[in-house]
Amino acid sequence: MIRCVGGIVHDPAGRLLLVRRANAPGKGLWSVPGGRVEPGETDSAAVTRELREETGLSVTVGTLAGMVVRPAPTGFFEIYDYRCQVIHGQLTAGDDAADAAWVDAAIFATLQRDGALTDGLAAALSDWNCLPSS
Repeated sequence: MIRCVGGIVHDPAGRLLLVRRANAPGKGLWSVPGGRVEPGETDSAAVTRELREETGLSVTVGTLAGMVVRPAPTGFFEIYDYRCQVIHGQLTAGDDAADAAWVDAAIFATLQRDGALTDGLAAALSDWNCLPSS
């Protein structure tokens, strides 16, 4: 298993922070920001680092929303997604993100309909009550 983390962030309007993946796996698809946990790194430190690298935002890491297992090129990704709140920063795509955006419920539904979300994202966020609320 390859341990990974993700950050689930909503703005005050209830929109969800998503990034479009610039690299495999999931290149070109939208997902919550996140990535691999480095050796010796805590989940919280990894979420904080990944959000800063991919979105330019500094966050406070909160509670675990849920965990999913997804196929990896060799083995499986074990992804722990945490609820987060923005402390400061300006949203800008960086590092492994081709784009970053605050997505409302209508745009999320369109991305889902068009197959533009990473596999299983909508179902997991729905199960965890983390879909955009606006």
